[in-house]
Amino acid sequence: MTPADRQAKIVNIVRQRERVAVDELAESLNISRETVRRDLSELARVGKVHKFHGGASLPMNTAEGPFRDRMSENAAAKALIAAEAVKLFTSGETILIDTGSTTLYFAEKLAKISDLTIVTNSAEIAQVFSLAPSQARTFLLGGEFNGDNRQTVGSLAISQLRTFRAHHAVLTIGALDARTGVMDFNIEEAQVARAMIEQAETLTLLADSSKFGRIASFEVCDLNRVTNLVSDEPPAGRIEEALVEAGIRILVAEESK
Repeated sequence: MTPADRQAKIVNIVRQRERVAVDELAESLNISRETVRRDLSELARVGKVHKFHGGASLPMNTAEGPFRDRMSENAAAKALIAAEAVKLFTSGETILIDTGSTTLYFAEKLAKISDLTIVTNSAEIAQVFSLAPSQARTFLLGGEFNGDNRQTVGSLAISQLRTFRAHHAVLTIGALDARTGVMDFNIEEAQVARAMIEQAETLTLLADSSKFGRIASFEVCDLNRVTNLVSDEPPAGRIEEALVEAGIRILVAEESK
């Protein structure tokens, strides 16, 4: 296991449990307590955990409430999706990334690629890139600030988005079905997502299988606009037929052996 892989596992454990002791991490990963302490020091330096005597917890700047809860939901699936999705992107590209727990996992993987230009409405994602060794050029959109999700929304954010042109848009979603396509539960997030799609050449969706066949209140785009779908499980039935008919590339993340 490389140090990067080990540290990623530590972060995921902290997100799932919210607070964890050094001894627990050492036992879970079968590594020494000294290695855990060194890893926690490095993770605390880049803001991924808060280190305290004897263990670690979620970082102080992690949003309270629903967004923090979503970070721990389906954490293993989101980590797998992020690891698979990052293979689609290369150095030198401009990428629009919206706010979401899955896109935050993705950003942590993407930040290892050099010479990227990142445009996002997520303060959490902007911080990931600002602290990464790759030092991507990062633009955080202005607008009305939502403290729970630590994101900007509204007409100012959308107006700024329209000054960019990107190779890719990468979005999380609330729901996906064969009839409507991509949907979200929040109208302001749906508006930002639509603006990102308009400014990008390709669209990649990051969605765990719980999103398939669901209905959400606000339409984002139809399936014909989607380039890639990355999920933890393959879609089935009518939704699979609709995705194939739309020519969408379906990537299923699998745990490495």
